[in-house]
Amino acid sequence: MHESNTIEQLAARLRTEISGLPPGARLPSARELVRRHGVSPVTVTRAFALLSAEGAVVTRPGSGTFVAHRRGRPGAAAADTSWQAVALGDRSIDTALVRHVLGPPPPGSVTMSGGYPHRSLHPVRALAAAMARAARRPDAWDRAPVEGLAPLRAVFARTAGVDPDDVLITGGGQGALSMAFRAMAAPGNQVLVESPTYPGALSAARAAGLRPVPVPMDADGLRPDLLAETFAMTGARLLYCQPTFHNPTGAVLPPDRRRQVVDVARASGAFVLEDDFARLLGHGGPPPPPLVTDDQDGTVVYVTSLTKAASPSLRVGALVARGPVMSRLRATRLVDDFFVARPLQEAALELVSSPAWDRHLRTLGAALRERCAALAAALAEHAPQWQVARVPVGGLHLWAQTGRAHDAAETARRHGVAIDPGQDFFAAEAPGAFVRLSFAAAADPSELVDGARRLGAAIG
Repeated sequence: MHESNTIEQLAARLRTEISGLPPGARLPSARELVRRHGVSPVTVTRAFALLSAEGAVVTRPGSGTFVAHRRGRPGAAAADTSWQAVALGDRSIDTALVRHVLGPPPPGSVTMSGGYPHRSLHPVRALAAAMARAARRPDAWDRAPVEGLAPLRAVFARTAGVDPDDVLITGGGQGALSMAFRAMAAPGNQVLVESPTYPGALSAARAAGLRPVPVPMDADGLRPDLLAETFAMTGARLLYCQPTFHNPTGAVLPPDRRRQVVDVARASGAFVLEDDFARLLGHGGPPPPPLVTDDQDGTVVYVTSLTKAASPSLRVGALVARGPVMSRLRATRLVDDFFVARPLQEAALELVSSPAWDRHLRTLGAALRERCAALAAALAEHAPQWQVARVPVGGLHLWAQTGRAHDAAETARRHGVAIDPGQDFFAAEAPGAFVRLSFAAAADPSELVDGARRLGAAIG
């Protein structure tokens, strides 16, 4: 049994025992708990530490572990927080579109849902080694600069083809998007988005008080002609887009459209917020350069991250911007949380500077290519009713049109397959019924094939 599960189980048993004891009661000794539950002394120690952190017990060296005094009084009236509805007003934050990214699927399900690769695709050893090396640095726990560590900024600058002074380190890509939306537009403003687009961006924009306006895509991605019309119609001053390995469709904007998108935005006096979340998730071939690389006028604000390629908990990303908008972003970072934790930045720097990182990216790209092909072939065989218009050359997902099956995701869940409902990816009404299937979230290619079989049975 995994050690963390054993610790949790022992802690759960002790919570039950504690609930029937008065404050100040002495708990059995560690030796007695080892004998009674058949666990190791380390497990007992860590279970006590967990309960202590919760405020359930108090450990007194030399005396033992005791039930802590409870904060609430037995029989006390329930707290009345209804007044908060008036004080908070109508600025509610809708998390429905992003909740499924973090929530666990039903037990026994084949997981093809969410935005992160399976843990078997994480560079666990390289991450552990990087963290250990970072922890040994004498300045690892010093305060970090607001804009981030200079060597780490240089790494992101090389990727984007910009100067390191134009880089601001952020707490992952989602944090960067949230910061950018709040800094670059005022509440009530409209923001143009691709249709479909990343649900987390829609949620972040709405949380900032912005109103997303969809701009249609075709097989080659965002349509510059409709983009120009929408800018003219709305007077918007911000476009959010994903030109490379678009989520959810996998589209890569062709070179001529990449130039047109920036030119249209510049002519409209608007910013382009370029989300390059999947730059490190190519399936073998080199991705095109970011829009920001050829932008000299500060039209493009660029977001990227290490999180997808490394681990969900390596919350390290970057914003690239030029001119007054960078001053605005830097000020937002300062008032939000001062800086990204230095140990995390040091670990990220150690990781991307090691030979293991390049090896991991090559291995990851090959694994994603294999999984993508396996799922596409399995869907064609077992669920041919679902049309996959594009087999992507990068990213984590397939985007499929399901005909009239608007409840396809719920039907799939009932048959033991977790997939993402397509309507979550549209800022307005969806033009059809779609689903997003992650070929990276499953344990291995054979599980993807099993999931496709289940989907075929569900919709057959």
